[in-house]
Amino acid sequence: MSLTSESLTSEQTHATALETACFHCGLPVPSDVHCAVVIEGQRQAMCCQGCEAVAEAIVAAGLTDFYRHRTAPSRRLEDLIPEPLRGLELYDRPDLQRGFVRADGEHVREAELILEGIVCAACVWLNERHVNALPGVLEFRVNYSTHRAWLRWDQRQVKLSQVLEAITAIGYVAHPFDPNRQEALQKRERAVALRRLAVAGLGMMQVMMLAVGLYVGEYQDMEIWVRDFLRWICLILTIPVVIYSAQPFFSAAWRGLRRRQLGMDVPISLAILAAFLASIWHTWQGNGEVYYDSVTMFIFFLLTGRFLEMTARHRAGRISEALVRMLPATATRLDAAGVEQVVPVAELVPGDRVLVRPGETIPADGQVEEGASSVDESLLTGESLPLSRQRGDALIGGALNMESPLLMQVEKVGAETVLSAIIRLLDRAQSEKPQLALLADHIAARFVTALLLVATIVWLIWWSLSDFDTAFRITLSVLVVTCPCALSLATPTAIVAATGALTRLGVLTTRGHALETLAQTTVMIFDKTGTLTYGRPQVVTVEPKSGLDAQYCLALAAALERGSEHPVGRALAEAVEMAIPTAIDQRNSPGDGVEGWIEGQRYRVGRPSFVAALSGVEIAEYSDDRDIASVTVQSPPLAKGGEGGFESRRSYEIPPGPPFSKGGGERLPASSWVALGDETGLLAWFQLTDTLRPGAQTAVAELKARGLRILLLSGDQPETVAYIAREVGITEAAGGLLPQDKLERLRALQAEGAVVAMVGDGINDTPVLAAAQVSLAMGNGTQLAHATADMILLSERLEHLARSVDTARRTLIIMRENFAWAIGYNLIALPLAAGGWLTPWMSALGMSFSSLLVVVNALRLRQS
Repeated sequence: MSLTSESLTSEQTHATALETACFHCGLPVPSDVHCAVVIEGQRQAMCCQGCEAVAEAIVAAGLTDFYRHRTAPSRRLEDLIPEPLRGLELYDRPDLQRGFVRADGEHVREAELILEGIVCAACVWLNERHVNALPGVLEFRVNYSTHRAWLRWDQRQVKLSQVLEAITAIGYVAHPFDPNRQEALQKRERAVALRRLAVAGLGMMQVMMLAVGLYVGEYQDMEIWVRDFLRWICLILTIPVVIYSAQPFFSAAWRGLRRRQLGMDVPISLAILAAFLASIWHTWQGNGEVYYDSVTMFIFFLLTGRFLEMTARHRAGRISEALVRMLPATATRLDAAGVEQVVPVAELVPGDRVLVRPGETIPADGQVEEGASSVDESLLTGESLPLSRQRGDALIGGALNMESPLLMQVEKVGAETVLSAIIRLLDRAQSEKPQLALLADHIAARFVTALLLVATIVWLIWWSLSDFDTAFRITLSVLVVTCPCALSLATPTAIVAATGALTRLGVLTTRGHALETLAQTTVMIFDKTGTLTYGRPQVVTVEPKSGLDAQYCLALAAALERGSEHPVGRALAEAVEMAIPTAIDQRNSPGDGVEGWIEGQRYRVGRPSFVAALSGVEIAEYSDDRDIASVTVQSPPLAKGGEGGFESRRSYEIPPGPPFSKGGGERLPASSWVALGDETGLLAWFQLTDTLRPGAQTAVAELKARGLRILLLSGDQPETVAYIAREVGITEAAGGLLPQDKLERLRALQAEGAVVAMVGDGINDTPVLAAAQVSLAMGNGTQLAHATADMILLSERLEHLARSVDTARRTLIIMRENFAWAIGYNLIALPLAAGGWLTPWMSALGMSFSSLLVVVNALRLRQS
């Protein structure tokens, strides 16, 4: 049988999504998904690439009877793949893995998965513990906020299909991550939760009304047959609440018991079943106390708390979801003949030429080949203003093209893009746990065992002192009131809310401990180049000759340097604020400059002697009796040098005082001068220097105001470092340092008990970034610096450092508040319940309020 897999048009897809669900799994087909497979002559819509690949494999294997004989689509992983096809280890196929698996070396692989069936923090703990115990699994983390899992494994020891089978074995469903599928799962999760909550709420209200009659009847001599009738009605109303609404608690408890692990759902399930079964027995016998009101109230309050927690979790994870959904579904690819073709973004490969129209999202990382426009990178970097992009400039996938069409060449796709890296780092930060969270998990893991032991002791004591009914009621209250839900929620919700708030600010948290450590920081060390300064030359002075316009001279120089990757050429192009003319017959003279023709006139830009040779007019040398300034010229003038690497060669006639300045920062002592001329002589001088980042002085002042000790350590010349330190207000600075020297100074501070944060950029900062307790890299830093850093300043705005410290300190305070409340609540509630002062319904109310309080408290961080 022939197999055809093709993309639907957007109109067909939209209509299909409204009329039908995914033919394979039954989930809704999102309107922007273009997947379809021809099955037995009919084109069937699929909700994601994963279902499409499975359906293709089913058709290719001649197993289409699977679709004919099934009664309805199933969501269970084992039901979605026919029995004969499961042996093929579908998810181990390289062609299927290409879309969601990333290679890290020859044998190590990384993948993102979605986990279905996660209902609480205990589910995360169970999955992480179970999967990490598998041979060959190097790391497995679950983001509780998004239910996304990050898996890293050695394919020589374990296959992906074996990991998925291991997850299925403990009652959960795992499949490759797809943003559209995740959105459908979240909608379904919310709908199911609402249905369970509605059944529990209706049942609770009806039972509570009947319970009022039973309570009043005890004091007004209600007839026995009336009492028994009301009890039987309460039983009938409670059955759907226990069987349907409480089903998630029973399932989670059973999964844990099968693995010989006691989760928080075990005491919950035990309390529900014990109270319900005891009530059934007393109803049947016609005596004793019934707890139908407590059972329904307990389930309703638990479901209410978890529904609110789920809503808060979805909200806290929206920044991550927004990043995931930034890439468009399709792109306009141009073939060799320039013919446009709309293709899925997943089909793009490096080297493709893509047309991005105004209002469209850039589909992958690449470089502008033709055109000039502005792009919005606000969600990626936190930069609120559109950024100018022209030929040769880099484009980031996920940014929005604002003004004009751009023709780009794709350089990176899929997991290699900047956006994918940001998402991976954010997920890692949200799934990794700080020390306080690890302490909470450590306590919670043992708390359930201790709780069951205490409940047993309470039951034995009260049974010896009173009757069975009293002992049972008090033990039930103990089980209900001390459920450790609040303890498990104390830190994860706070971490997710805080990292989301910082990401919106343009500060990406990549490690779970970063916030906790940054909050405790006492010393912050800055590097100079690329951190306090831009780390690249910028035009700060234009001195035109013969009355020429400064911008016109810049445009001429930029035209000659167009296409050059040299820092000086890029600096000249960035300084232009008008249209750049076209230069032809450009010739580069290494060490001297560039020559070219513009509108029939020959020009040169570069070293003064090289420019002067074009006209034969000698540039006057410096004379002490003339009102001119002596400057140094870079040697060679167009060769990339190190920090402060300038050689004083000769003095040229440079008028003092800049009539035109560009760059927005203070001029540094070390600078270079570039000349522009034509066949008539010198036209203009350009002074280029590294400049301070805007907000550097403000950032240092705000950090000092928060009690931090600020140091500047740099490998640049000491006089330049001292100048920068004075400009930004740093009193402790040292220059001329090697990376080892910086490392020794950092370790000396740590030996004195300081908690050190390092802010740096570039390869030479990597050892110091790794040694600091918490490290921050600038967003334009090297990949090695990003890999080492605990946080990345994507916005490159230094003033965001102070806000990051404030958010970190608030996060630590809120985590401690939640932790203290969870422990304090149990310490107070347990004696009250064990003493018989709390009824089961009071215990249910108190437990739910405790869990809700920690979630609401953590969500305050979203306003940071």
